[in-house]
Amino acid sequence: MSLETITRGALITRVAAALVLALPAVVVRVAGVHPPPVPTMIVSGAGVLAAAVILMWAAETARVDMSGALALAVLALIAVLPEYAVDLYYAYRAGSKPEYTAYAAANMTGANRLLIGIGWPLVVLAFALGARRAARRSGVPLRRRDVRLSRHHRIELGYLALAAVIAFLPALLKEIGWYVSILLIGLYVAYIVRISRISGEDVEELTGVPARLAALPRRARRIATWTGFALGAVIVFASAEPFAESLVAAGAELGIDEFLLVQWLAPLASEAPELIVAGLFAWRLRDNDAIGALLSSKINQWTLLIGSLPLAYRLGGGGWSLPLDSRQTEEVLLTAAQTVLGLALLIDLRIRRSEAALLFLLFALQFALPDEHARLLLSWVYLTIGFSVLILRNRDLGRAMRATVSGP
Repeated sequence: MSLETITRGALITRVAAALVLALPAVVVRVAGVHPPPVPTMIVSGAGVLAAAVILMWAAETARVDMSGALALAVLALIAVLPEYAVDLYYAYRAGSKPEYTAYAAANMTGANRLLIGIGWPLVVLAFALGARRAARRSGVPLRRRDVRLSRHHRIELGYLALAAVIAFLPALLKEIGWYVSILLIGLYVAYIVRISRISGEDVEELTGVPARLAALPRRARRIATWTGFALGAVIVFASAEPFAESLVAAGAELGIDEFLLVQWLAPLASEAPELIVAGLFAWRLRDNDAIGALLSSKINQWTLLIGSLPLAYRLGGGGWSLPLDSRQTEEVLLTAAQTVLGLALLIDLRIRRSEAALLFLLFALQFALPDEHARLLLSWVYLTIGFSVLILRNRDLGRAMRATVSGP
């Protein structure tokens, strides 16, 4: 494994920048002060962003001392813990304040739609620009090719297909029920068990801060890794609750729909480091690493995150099922439909520029057409195109489904 390292000075500068970004949120929480909603949103949002960056650095560094696809899945989960913290807080609060149910659904659907609607097209764009740069530097004519996944990712695609089917239940029944939790959490456990049998998979190269930390002696590296996990956890604890609450209050103060603010700003803060890293991988022509990382995140967010919401709701004093109103139902349906199209376009282990453009265009359309009928119409567009492509690529779908129980 080759490491794309940075200088010691650059390491110190980047770590210091992350800590400075997080410090105000921690100080405000420890001091017990309560600034107005907008400043709190900015300060605690910066804390969530810093926590996501630090956890990602620690998770990437830990991979030097771990091996196999199981390690990659666990570390992908760790990297998105800030997203889980914010969303589960909303679900927990909904147990005693029913209006928070909408925010739990908004945050979950926004995070999932960002991954496919922005993340996947970003990888394709960065890869195309990186290939053009490489051709210009080498003087070799540009050979255009698609972003590709390796064969072992058929396992993830197979489990994503199963999760996509289950995830239509909340839209049909207007609740995320305890039975959905059992199915989705069980599916995630089955996925973890399945990939734990894989050994000898190539580990993607590290870059930036993780690469520098990975080059440390073993003991120092492990101390740095666990310090990163501890710092990230502390910052998440300090930032998640005030960030979640301030988003709602700031929306009312600024005259912005709180649902939209929770749906897009919170996931953008928690997902940004992952999207940036995926873009950098693609820029360096490591397309399998880039799209594979986002696919792994999609699996855990579309299974474990959704499945955990009713449990948090119950712990907060609610029932065993998280209810959804008409708007939340439409958002879940739209997200499930987008998942079907994303699965269909990636099921043959490649994603073309035209397909990435389609994902981005449909994602952007929801902001131009935000009303109820537009969401339903857009859902049908996603489903029509998605199922049509899956029918044409039924052999690839069959291979992915077989990979869930046997070799890819």
